[in-house]
Amino acid sequence: MSAYQVLITGANRGLGLEFAKQYAADGWNVLACCRKIESAHELKLLAAEHDNLQILALDVGDFKRIDALALQLKNQPIDVLINNAGVYPDSTFGDTNYDEWAEAFKVNAMASLKMAEAFVQHVAKSQLKKIATLSSKMGSIDDNSSGESYIYRSSKTAVNMVMKSLSIDLKPYGISFVTLHPGWVQTDMGGPNGLINTQTSVTGLRSVIENLSLENTGQFIAFDGKCIAW
Repeated sequence: MSAYQVLITGANRGLGLEFAKQYAADGWNVLACCRKIESAHELKLLAAEHDNLQILALDVGDFKRIDALALQLKNQPIDVLINNAGVYPDSTFGDTNYDEWAEAFKVNAMASLKMAEAFVQHVAKSQLKKIATLSSKMGSIDDNSSGESYIYRSSKTAVNMVMKSLSIDLKPYGISFVTLHPGWVQTDMGGPNGLINTQTSVTGLRSVIENLSLENTGQFIAFDGKCIAW
């Protein structure tokens, strides 16, 4: 059994749930975070099957709760921290909800910095010392050929920059960072027309995380291992 520990946000469905499944099956200690434990039915079933999986309440938009959870886990090393929780409000020219935009920036971009600030010591004291954040090619300015999705695109572009800066600023702690593109996945967010399923995406993403080191920190990499232009 692995002695490694992973913390995953947004673990109640989609990619987060699949990360929890795969890491738990491989013997990792899994800290699976979600906003509402009472409605996380699949995650609770998974926890019933694996005594190495613990469910924790966390809304990443509540920064006081992030600090409280970091204090709760004060003496626990976290080998891999995965910022997976995110939102995808629709937005088109002439039809953009600016309040939703502010909330999306908080959840999709600001929360990743807050998680790093709150859990830096947990990660630094671990063996692997890795932080990964789920982004999207839709946050790539280079890749934008279709426009629209102003809220989602801009929030993901923002978190890409946050992660790049973190990879520089926290290098003295020995922590390596990667920004991940999961592909177009069949999830509630990606929709039923996604090109790949969650198992394929997460298997690839875990391989990227496994190969992450201080030598290649600060990159934007897809589930298939290919680097993405910013």
